[in-house]
Amino acid sequence: MVLPQADGLSLNSIPSFVKEHHGSHKTYVPVSTLIEWTSSRYSSHVYVYDLATAVGFGKLTEKWALENKGIHVIPSQSRSGAGLSIAGRLSGGSSDDTSLKSILTTYTTPIGLSQMAHALSILPVPTTSGRLVLQVPNVSVVGEALTLSPSLGHISASLASLPESILVILSSTPQEALNIASLSYRISDYHVIHIFDHHSSTRENHHVVVPSENADDKVTFEDALKDEGYGFFDYAGDNDAETVVVLLNSPLAGAALKLATQFPGLGVVSVRVLKPWSADALLAILPKTVRHVHVLDEVLAETFGGSLYPEVFSSFWGAEERIQPDIHEHRVAPARLRQLLSHPSTLTELLAGFAPVQPKVSPTLDEALVKKLLFFSSPASHLSSLPLLITKTFTNSRTIETRHLIDFDAYSKPGGIAADRVTIAPHSDVHNPVALPILLPITDESLGYSDCLVILDQSLLKTHSVLEHVKAKKPVLILTSWTPEEILSNLPKQSLELLLSRSSRVYIVDPKAVASSLSGSNPSNALDLEVVVAYLGFSRLYFGSGASQTLLKTLAQNVFGDSVGGVALEELVSKSWDSLAEVPIPGEGDSLFTNASDSNELKGFEFNSITPPENAPAQSVQASVESWHIAAKHLLFPEAYAPIAQNPEKAEEYSQQAELRPEVPERTFLVTCTVNRRLTPLEYDRNVFHLEFDTSNTGLKYAIGEALGVHGWNDDEDVLDFCRWYGVDPNQIITLPLAEGGGKVMHSRTVFQALQQQIDIFGKPPKSFYAALAEHSTSREDRMALLFIAAPEGAGTFKKLSETETVTFADVLQRFKSARPDIAKLCELVGDIKPRHYSIASAQDAVGDRVDLLVVTVDWVLPSGSPRYGQCTRYLAGLKVGQKVTVSIKPSVMKLPPSHEQPIIMAGLGTGAAPFRAFMQYRAWLSAQGTPVGPLLYYFGSRHRSEEYLYGEEIEAYITDGVITHAGLAFSRDGKKKVYIQHKMREDAESLVKMLAKDRGVFYLCGPTWPVPDVFEALVGALVEYQGKTVEEAGEYLESLKEEERYVLEVY
Repeated sequence: MVLPQADGLSLNSIPSFVKEHHGSHKTYVPVSTLIEWTSSRYSSHVYVYDLATAVGFGKLTEKWALENKGIHVIPSQSRSGAGLSIAGRLSGGSSDDTSLKSILTTYTTPIGLSQMAHALSILPVPTTSGRLVLQVPNVSVVGEALTLSPSLGHISASLASLPESILVILSSTPQEALNIASLSYRISDYHVIHIFDHHSSTRENHHVVVPSENADDKVTFEDALKDEGYGFFDYAGDNDAETVVVLLNSPLAGAALKLATQFPGLGVVSVRVLKPWSADALLAILPKTVRHVHVLDEVLAETFGGSLYPEVFSSFWGAEERIQPDIHEHRVAPARLRQLLSHPSTLTELLAGFAPVQPKVSPTLDEALVKKLLFFSSPASHLSSLPLLITKTFTNSRTIETRHLIDFDAYSKPGGIAADRVTIAPHSDVHNPVALPILLPITDESLGYSDCLVILDQSLLKTHSVLEHVKAKKPVLILTSWTPEEILSNLPKQSLELLLSRSSRVYIVDPKAVASSLSGSNPSNALDLEVVVAYLGFSRLYFGSGASQTLLKTLAQNVFGDSVGGVALEELVSKSWDSLAEVPIPGEGDSLFTNASDSNELKGFEFNSITPPENAPAQSVQASVESWHIAAKHLLFPEAYAPIAQNPEKAEEYSQQAELRPEVPERTFLVTCTVNRRLTPLEYDRNVFHLEFDTSNTGLKYAIGEALGVHGWNDDEDVLDFCRWYGVDPNQIITLPLAEGGGKVMHSRTVFQALQQQIDIFGKPPKSFYAALAEHSTSREDRMALLFIAAPEGAGTFKKLSETETVTFADVLQRFKSARPDIAKLCELVGDIKPRHYSIASAQDAVGDRVDLLVVTVDWVLPSGSPRYGQCTRYLAGLKVGQKVTVSIKPSVMKLPPSHEQPIIMAGLGTGAAPFRAFMQYRAWLSAQGTPVGPLLYYFGSRHRSEEYLYGEEIEAYITDGVITHAGLAFSRDGKKKVYIQHKMREDAESLVKMLAKDRGVFYLCGPTWPVPDVFEALVGALVEYQGKTVEEAGEYLESLKEEERYVLEVY
């Protein structure tokens, strides 16, 4: 019997990376992705707790559930008593839940596990028709720095009350985690808690074998373990060991197992199955020569007892034919664990203290042939993809094995820092690799562990101690616009001293300059070219004296092809080769060395985020409050302060008026409002309104289906109220840097103008803001509360603040009154207002110098009863005729088919009708020119015809004139039975199939996300009925239409 599967989640619907490698073949993706896929596939329901998604586990399952009806996800909140509904479902169960598919899965963290303790204690006995699997990504926040740790300390609190029907099993390597996640769904005699290392192992990109499906699901857990080649315990070390160290299966255990083989008289035991505990299995794996046992128990604090020591102690009680050893407990708190993991010599010293005999050669975790690479970058930079491209170079090699892990520091720098670890080594069949953070630690006062250090953000050289991570006599590559002289002048003295003491060789390459010289008249390709230049610069350095232009070209061809952006690879290689330059490091007597400045203390990298910082402010340079004299300078010497032109060589008929919105990097246009008309009745609860803007003499051009970016302003009164409360003079001059100018270009405006037009003070703060604000708090209570909200454990609080209370930056400041940065620093922390994009509701060929929008006002009421408004829709709703508005253009997927005679099928809900009005205008314009056009079907849905038949008169006219061939109008609240657009589509199933399958028609859906599955199902049903396809074939056909751009979704 094969494992049960969720309805509709077959091999044809799983992600392509799994499909390609399924069935005991290798794949190269994070194992956490494969665990989510396995859990989704074999579960009737998946409970995704917020603590899990806060550490990056569960988001893919939620995404797949939106795309596939066979996956049932129940978002859940972590709190005391969590999980009672799961226990209730298993105890009672519906007819659906008691089917053979009824395996419930829960995603939570060790902290969430402790909150579920009561619910787990009342679980019914597991059966083949009702059991629970908990996938527990182990990573925890520790300390006031919010550092992420692999400590298992939280587990002890969860174990005491667990019934005997629950199996607790731990995994620590990528392959082991995937195998145990898979076998969890085969076990019939236990509920399963699978705790896996999410601090590093399951997040790294590593070659793993995807388990085969052909396995019986009715097996005991011992049989399942044997099938996979695992036991209750792993042992490594001397077969006649006198001393043994016992610890839970974890990254620490993995490193200890490897070191144990290098100590005579010492052995290490890693505990894989913690519950049910098997004393017999432990005694069987231990040498009978053991006289001393040391238990390393991971705990939250040294005052707390662990879960492992009592089990080990009791295992020897009354054991026959064995001398009773002395048993010692060593409690390992998170701070001590971090020391052991980030300083490999510390772990070696610990084991040496236990070993009865010291080895002649110093034990090490290093392997001579493993090359360790370290990259530091800005997460938002296009160059941050370089580590992945490098691993891609070797991914398909049968002789070389690569590993890649990315961590983030979200708090020490605006925008965050990404640290990518990459190892390159000869292929090995060993599946228990040492965790990457242990092989290549990133720690303060590092001794240097990387064979090559690459810095992709030059500003880090001035703020962070990144250079200390390179080994002595190993190269450093810096991607920079600085010259060698500027590099040296920007390095603090301590950095120069370090490079000199380690005999480091520093090289630089300027990808932007090389790309600009090659992109010519096509600057849109410049970013792609920069990435290739960076790749080639690294490759030349990595291969050293063995590098040649021929070798670099061959490597790059396998990744990028024969050309990039129209530039031949050979030319790229030649230019990149010539651009790599060495920076001469001055000696101690050199004037550059003696004159170097002593910088403020350089910051270290702290791993405190698994995902890139959300909505991090783009500015990384400091704003400042200035006097009116500074503003005068900006007016008197505009050429010194003006924004940098994007392409100064290219003259434009209508030049950009950058001084109007200098902080906006996009090409903007100043248009004039000519119409602001409400379309829904005044008494109706939705304000849907139509806007028209005059674009004469602006140069604004747009294509059918594109979106208009509106750079809206904050409300005047709200800004003045905030200024009064914050105690800042709204007329004070503030000088702000431009992101496009790299901090060298500034512009000045009043505080009122900055808060009204630029700074998103009434926007939604990301987690990183709470952590950054904590640094400015004078109250310990406020500081700890802000840090808690920013931590993964505070995910529930953050979600409540963000989604339920919809707090703004200003609200957060009012809640934590002791956190009061000066106004310049506040502007830096908050960042700029982002443009809001609206589908254009007009066709320029038909309306001329005009652009139309269809907008609905966004407003809601807070739990407190206070009203809240969407920033940009409020701004647009209040526009007066004649008022100027700054806009930009954004491309869209909503493009017309290449042939005017191809059928168009449009489905719009509410303001999703906007792009389709443009489609209709354009088809009507073509018909008026005598151009033959194909059929046009229009499906529209809203609540009431009398209130929300948007552009109804125009639609009826188009129907009368034959522009619209057929209209399916669904007004859900007008009849006794609710009717939606999918119902109207089912009525027209035969004609829809003909247009799509025979006439190469194009289907478009625009509006909210919720109807996507229903619309998809309606089309699948039509193809099944009138094309004779199976449901699976029909789904695959629609997916293929996406690739052809004939099934187009723009949903929000």
